[in-house]
Amino acid sequence: MSRIKDCFDNLHKCGGKALVPFITAGDPDPEITLPLMQALVRGGADIIELGVPFSDPMADGPVIQRSSERALKHATSLNDVLRIVANFRKENQKTPVVLMGYLNPVEVMGYQEFAKRASEAGVDGVLLVDLPPEESDELQLALNRYDLNQVFLLSPTTSDERLALICSKASGFLYYVSLKGVTGSNRLNVDDVAKKISHIRSKTGLPIGVGFGIKDAATARAVAGFSDAVIVGSALVERIAQLGEHKDRLIEDVTVYLTELRTAIDAP
Repeated sequence: MSRIKDCFDNLHKCGGKALVPFITAGDPDPEITLPLMQALVRGGADIIELGVPFSDPMADGPVIQRSSERALKHATSLNDVLRIVANFRKENQKTPVVLMGYLNPVEVMGYQEFAKRASEAGVDGVLLVDLPPEESDELQLALNRYDLNQVFLLSPTTSDERLALICSKASGFLYYVSLKGVTGSNRLNVDDVAKKISHIRSKTGLPIGVGFGIKDAATARAVAGFSDAVIVGSALVERIAQLGEHKDRLIEDVTVYLTELRTAIDAP
């Protein structure tokens, strides 16, 4: 049984919801990523989404684009990301880690080699923004061989036909993009998202996480009311950008911020 499934099963038993923070590996430098991951766990993260830096992150807004730029200034590669996860696993065997990024670095490494090395490092799932489900079979075979989950994105414009295709291929959980546009977008309409999640639930038994537009405790609490996971990215990455030169303050701030979100999500 995968760590991701264990995580959601355990939360479901107690009526809990997952807190899933996103950070970019290597931002602001590779040495701080492992301490940041540890801080996320202390703050209450259930699953960590770890971004693989990429030179052309087309689906991301300016905040996360700049995080990739900062990471790439240190030449942070997919190899480095896997090494960071392996070091994280030396002391944490429980918290699932999902790599989120783009197809090119994985293609360069090779699907089988990537899946093998990701599994050995302790990765649990992969979300490649620019790999549509129609073209995912080859990678999926490699991931399945090593019991790695493949997470897919859903959006407000996803048709029922495409929803059925994605649900047939996805594992671990589904990532619902709550806003049209790129990461860091604003104007989250909670009622509209709740209706869409209800419709998706009628088509799948997979857990559903909601991301994009979640910036504070109040929004996190509202989204937790109808989703299985609250995914926080740009708001967290922005804090890293602001405090990147003050590592001790950064670790403390990230821990406090996650704790605030965790408390709001868990409030009765």
